This record gives sequence, C-alpha cells and structure tokens, in this order.
Amino acid sequence: MTATLPTLPTQYEPKATEAKWQQFWEERQVFKANPDLGGETYCIVIPPPNVTGSLHMGHAFESALIDTLIRFHRMLGKNTLWLPGTDHASIAVSTILDNQLKAEGKSRYDLGREKYLDRAWQWKAESGGTIVNQLRRLGVSVDWSRERFTMDEGLSKAVREAFVRLYEEGLIYRGNYLVNWCPESQSAVSDLEVDKKEVDGHLWHFRYPLTDGTGYVEVATTRPETMLGDTAVAVNPNDTRYQSFIGKTVTLPIMGREIPIIADELVDREFGTGCVKVTPAHDLNDFEMGNRHNLPFINILNKDGTLNENAGDFALQDRFVARKNVVRRLEEEGYLVKIESYRHTVPCSDRGKLPSNHFYQLNGLSKSNPSRKKLYSLSTNTTRRNSSPNAGRKFIAIG
Repeated sequence: MTATLPTLPTQYEPKATEAKWQQFWEERQVFKANPDLGGETYCIVIPPPNVTGSLHMGHAFESALIDTLIRFHRMLGKNTLWLPGTDHASIAVSTILDNQLKAEGKSRYDLGREKYLDRAWQWKAESGGTIVNQLRRLGVSVDWSRERFTMDEGLSKAVREAFVRLYEEGLIYRGNYLVNWCPESQSAVSDLEVDKKEVDGHLWHFRYPLTDGTGYVEVATTRPETMLGDTAVAVNPNDTRYQSFIGKTVTLPIMGREIPIIADELVDREFGTGCVKVTPAHDLNDFEMGNRHNLPFINILNKDGTLNENAGDFALQDRFVARKNVVRRLEEEGYLVKIESYRHTVPCSDRGKLPSNHFYQLNGLSKSNPSRKKLYSLSTNTTRRNSSPNAGRKFIAIG
C-alpha cells in the first residue's frame, strides 16, 4: 500500500494564513493587557495615524518596529500593552469633505453644522475602518479591546485635564504669536505642511521720506502690500551707510504713519538696499525685531486672505489684488523707485495649494523655561500646584 503525500502549494499564500492567525489571536484575546496581573509593565501608545486615507509604507515600517519591541518584551514576561488608535486630523478631513462637496456643487454652508458633522463622522468610519483593517492585515500585536480615537469623549476630557494642569503649573499660557496661515482652508498649518517653492517674482523698491524733510530711505520688498502694516524701518548697526539715520523717523507712504528707524543685527546688509521695512505681524524676523524694540503689531489681513480695516483704502481687497493697487498708488505718489526681477522662495500651504501668510493671532504657548524635568514630573504627579502662569518670557507655540 502506497501512502499519499499531501500536495503543498508552490508559493506561500499569506491571505489565508495571516487571516486565520489574526482571527485566532483576537478570539482568544492573546494580546489583551491585564492590569491586575502585576509585574513589570511595558507599554507603547501607537502614533495614531490620521483618518485622512489609508496607511502607506512608512506606517508599515513603523508598525513592524514597534511590534518587534512589544513582542520581545512580552516574551521577557512583562505585562505588555500596545494601545491602538487613530487621530482625528480635523482640518485635513474638513478639506477633504469640502472638496467632495465642491464636486457635488455644494458647500459646508449648504449642509449646515449638524449634517456636516454627520458627514465627518461617516468619513471617519470609512477611513478609520480602512486603517484598522490594514493594521490587522499586518498582524500587529495590539490590544484591540482598547482601541481609541482622539475625539472620543474620554480622550477629550484627558486633553482638557492636561491643559488645565499645565496652565496651573505655569507651563502654558495664551499669547499672540505668528502662525502659518492658509487662506484657502482658513486654518493654521504646521511648518511640516508648508512647502517652499522657488518662484520668479519681483523686488519692489520704495522711498520712505524722513519726517524732518531732510531726505528719504529706500526699502525693498517682495510683498509690497504688507507695507500697510509697517511699524518701523530697520538697518544693521554696523552698516556705515545708515548709522546717521538711526533714531530718526520716516512717514509711511499712503498710511501717513510716523515710524522709527531702528538698528538691529538681524538685518542683512546685502539684501536689497540694506534698509528693510518691518512688519511684525506678518514676518518671523520682523516679529522678533518687533518684540526686541517694543514695536506695535498691526495685522492687516483677514483669515480669507483679504485685507482688513487696518489696510485703509485697500480693505476687503484680495491680497494679490491689493499688491497691484498698492504698487500703483506708490507709483502715482512718486514713492516707487524701481522693480527688479527676483527669484525667491514662497511658502505654500500643502492643504490649500496656495501661498500661505504669517498671521498674528492668539495661541496656546508653552514656556521653554522651566526645564523638561518639571514637565515630566507633571505627568507623573497628580498633585496640582499653583504658580503664576505669567512667569518667564521664553515660549514656543503649541498648536
């Protein structure tokens, strides 16, 4: 009698094998963490992917690395938890929904708040489900019974609690700061969401007359419309061409505002004429100079990219329309010197695909002093302590 050997497949079929073991693990809750077991613990919270689509190779690589660590420490006998979840990415999701509605000939205002939110939750269910299924296909050893979403009620309460504690510890406060602003999506965007694009533009040269009538200074800029928000002119203190001008004032064309000529080492003597206009509310370097020299901060922009009432005659004009009109007015009034072709870098929002602006608005700020040890102790100590939220001046923006 001859034994019949089973026929083995010539190639590995991952679909059948991986699906089988994933179901086996989940049904038996193999990776479920149990806080009552005691012993040494080891926990990783998944860097939550945004519910804006599907996972890519970067997510797969990251998950493989984390899974290796989790399984290694689990085999060492530690009480191990890998906590899964997804992130809301609300602004990015809003952009996706707006584009969908635009294709349907509608807008968010046609739907109204409640229906728009319903559609957002529908998108989360579809996209979030895709992401979860992808993670399951990867076979990651997470505790699916603890899956979270960053807009869950419990997590929202945790965020509020964290901010209250940080505020009461004097580690965060509210203050005005510059953000990258996308007029198309009308939202702040992080530095990572701003693309630097080389463009062929122009460098406009203007004369700002000295208030005492003895002459003028010449400035150059790539954004002439921002001159409506100028609150100073700056020169490098080591630039011998302008040392006699420091401390004098000029009269800002069009606006008629008297502004000082200041000395600051941040000024690049080789850029333009070496004499720069200072708009603290719309440029990072100018923001720094504005703080150092206690200059006024005049915001001339609305959130949709039009100019506001601080722009005088140019209020409600689109920023690019206003640019042309400001140049025309300066030329008519005899302040335009010349226009040069100039290749330079323009920041563009990855969301709106349009040039972004620096926008001066109220933000949550985190102090860089005191040290990180205090931040760590706050996360491990539930005792609340009172201290002045206004102590110290160094800060960073926190979204």
